[in-house]
Amino acid sequence: MVLYAAILFLVEFVRGAFLVSFLPTYGVQQLGLAVAGIGLAVSLHYATDTLVKGAAGYLLDRFSLRFVAPIGLTASLAGLLLVQKAQSLWVLALAAGLFGIGMSPIWLGGLSRADDKRRASHMGIVYTCWLAGLGAGPIVLNLLLDRSYFASYWLMIGLWGAALVLSLFIGGQKETGTAAVIPLGKQITLLWERIRAMRVLLPAMILQTTAAGMLVPVLPSFAQSSLGLAYAQYSLVLIAAGGLTVAGLIPMGRLSDRHDRRWFVIIGFASFAACLFALTQISGLGPAVVIAGVLGISYAAVLPSWNAVLAQYVPPEQKGLGWGLFSSVEGIGVMIGPVLGGWLADHYQARTAVWSSAALLGAVAVYYAIVSTGGLMRRTEA
Repeated sequence: MVLYAAILFLVEFVRGAFLVSFLPTYGVQQLGLAVAGIGLAVSLHYATDTLVKGAAGYLLDRFSLRFVAPIGLTASLAGLLLVQKAQSLWVLALAAGLFGIGMSPIWLGGLSRADDKRRASHMGIVYTCWLAGLGAGPIVLNLLLDRSYFASYWLMIGLWGAALVLSLFIGGQKETGTAAVIPLGKQITLLWERIRAMRVLLPAMILQTTAAGMLVPVLPSFAQSSLGLAYAQYSLVLIAAGGLTVAGLIPMGRLSDRHDRRWFVIIGFASFAACLFALTQISGLGPAVVIAGVLGISYAAVLPSWNAVLAQYVPPEQKGLGWGLFSSVEGIGVMIGPVLGGWLADHYQARTAVWSSAALLGAVAVYYAIVSTGGLMRRTEA
């Protein structure tokens, strides 16, 4: 688990650095691209990630993570190396898409290995590693971008290479032991039954990831134009949000295991929406840091609890394929969000994209409050 945590941290560090800081800044300031174009590149990255998830989950049910992960990480490294040749939107988008291939095996490996009896607690640990990397990447890159694009770029290449080397030493066991004896047709039938059982949750699953994806291409410009922050100050806001998210994940996961997790999901999304809306109404570093901190705690309440809700619908003998399929459903929103957010920022302003994201998340909180009365989000026994 220590080795897996290190790899997950490095991979998410580079992904956060690339998508949140390097790609928007380099694409707009160095290549002269529109924010909508950056949104398209981000969406293509997540589209590739989403499309690969099902295949990656299927492979993880049959082969070890040590076999699957290095293949994906190598493909992603090729995408990062292609960035230095990008002089147009389409080459940059192709590089971002290729970069998305290697994420799924690492992430699905963590989802599959969590103990079902303490699902939220264990996922709090996995999410801590994930968010620590995802948050630290943009912060470090923001500091380096003020000095050198060259140093920023090659730092990402070096860290990704380190993750690739470490992946060669992951334990060799398969993620599940029984999936190989179940015919593919039977597996698809079982998964379809699970999806039908949770179909009322599917619309909100897509909306919540759409709302989150809308923020990715607009955050740097929003921090400058609406909040009046320099890159270094923007990093402090990210530290407040990311730090409190990481600090809250494990205790929130434990509380969710002991209490009714649906309220952690509902209240967390509602608070998340309120914080985003509040950010569109203020300016300056102090208020932004305070609101970002509350936003981080809200996110910490949602993540492990929502994962535990989804885990109720994953067949225990098909963890890799099941998590791959559910992650693909959530990935639909991640593909749509950046394009929509970039379009809103270009045609209106970055503040409009943030406000729209807040409105969607508020609607998600209300929707989950309604469907939870039917028992879909209640704790079920294995």
